[in-house]
Amino acid sequence: MNKPKVAFIIYGVHKDGLLDPMGTPFIDDSLVGNAKSALRAAGLELVEHDLVIASKQEARACFSKYKKMDDLDAVVLFSGTWVWASHLIGPIRDFSFTGKGIVLWTNPGSQGWRPVGGLVMQGALKEVGIKHRFVYGGYDDPKEVGKIVSYCRASQEKNILNMSTIGVFGGRGMGQTCGAADPSQWMKMFGIDIDSRDTTELLNTAKGILADEVQKARSEIQPFFAEPIPEDETSERSIRLYLALKKILKKENWSTYTIQSFPGLGDDYSATCFAQSMMLNDGIGTSTLSDFNTLLTSKILTDLSEEPVYYGDLQHIDKSNNEIKIIGDGACPPSLAGKLGPAGFAEHGIPTEGEAGGLSVKLVCKPGEGVLARVGRNNGAFEMVIVRCSIFEPPKEELEKRQLECGIPFWPHAFVTVHCPIDDLLQAWNNEYAVLGYGDHLYNELMDFCELTGIKAIAL
Repeated sequence: MNKPKVAFIIYGVHKDGLLDPMGTPFIDDSLVGNAKSALRAAGLELVEHDLVIASKQEARACFSKYKKMDDLDAVVLFSGTWVWASHLIGPIRDFSFTGKGIVLWTNPGSQGWRPVGGLVMQGALKEVGIKHRFVYGGYDDPKEVGKIVSYCRASQEKNILNMSTIGVFGGRGMGQTCGAADPSQWMKMFGIDIDSRDTTELLNTAKGILADEVQKARSEIQPFFAEPIPEDETSERSIRLYLALKKILKKENWSTYTIQSFPGLGDDYSATCFAQSMMLNDGIGTSTLSDFNTLLTSKILTDLSEEPVYYGDLQHIDKSNNEIKIIGDGACPPSLAGKLGPAGFAEHGIPTEGEAGGLSVKLVCKPGEGVLARVGRNNGAFEMVIVRCSIFEPPKEELEKRQLECGIPFWPHAFVTVHCPIDDLLQAWNNEYAVLGYGDHLYNELMDFCELTGIKAIAL
């Protein structure tokens, strides 16, 4: 999991040890120290500003410094005591054009007049229209500290996407109207450039992989599976395709990619499901069918989570108990396998979707808590549906029956209970695909990412 780099800036007029009329320092150094420790313990890397800012000159020097730090993800403005908002607002406005997150944090308490400093700055930022997160809560309250961390992690993801390049191999797969992308819109919203290739280079690269490279890959892949990798031409082509994707991403400096899969490559050389499984397992959020909206969701969740993500069809939705079966066409990171259905192998077995065949992954996803999400567009505008969920394994004696229900039991299954009104989910959803991410923290971080980037969040 990436650790956001955040500037911690204390502000207040009555600083440098200045005492109130009762002889107490206006700024509580102990409180400040505890606040910084709480943020570090919650997973932030702090860059401490060595001066409490109060004047226009101090504020300008401070924000000019952090504006130039390309690897900075956000700033936390800590209310030490009251302040003249006019002294800070100009430099903060200038910094805001970087697009990096701005958090105002006020710890409650009458001593030091901290709430006054916090509220006057929130009012100033609202008056000028500067996007920010205002947090009024103690350093010892995990929920309040979580609001800061979530916003900073979302800001980091926004910065990761900015000026990145994603690739696409081939054209649109399976007529995906709800996965198409407008490159100009992606640049405007996220700063992402979309590059494209046909599959010729990918195919030639796969064929040119040396035999010892394939053998080395086999030994590295094998520990993720409970059965031996098949020794056949189909498996070798699948491994070659995986290695070719890695080579081209490195060569082109693409942060991620999507691939048509079929018609085309899956008919002429190999289905892409095994290669996609291993790329997801390597922490590369990706998608098939040139589905850009699933790609973006997969990329965001991969960056925010400690676990790989799984994307697949909402293959069955049971309105009686909020249960959903997510079944992908042979693509799932093997490290998500649970004890009930350890990772194994199958053949991509649908003649109409990749006649060349190919190795695919068979498993049942492990239990856990997480989210289902997907970016989509409604009348051309981005929105993201986000719902909390619990992933479970069905009873052992029922597993075979549950897998046979879909007619393709050898594809990867995730059994999920969603925590929302199921009819609301059905009306809001924007494709047959969903992206599954493990981690309670993802829900709030996706919400904050939407807030920072201008995506409409449909949080169920």
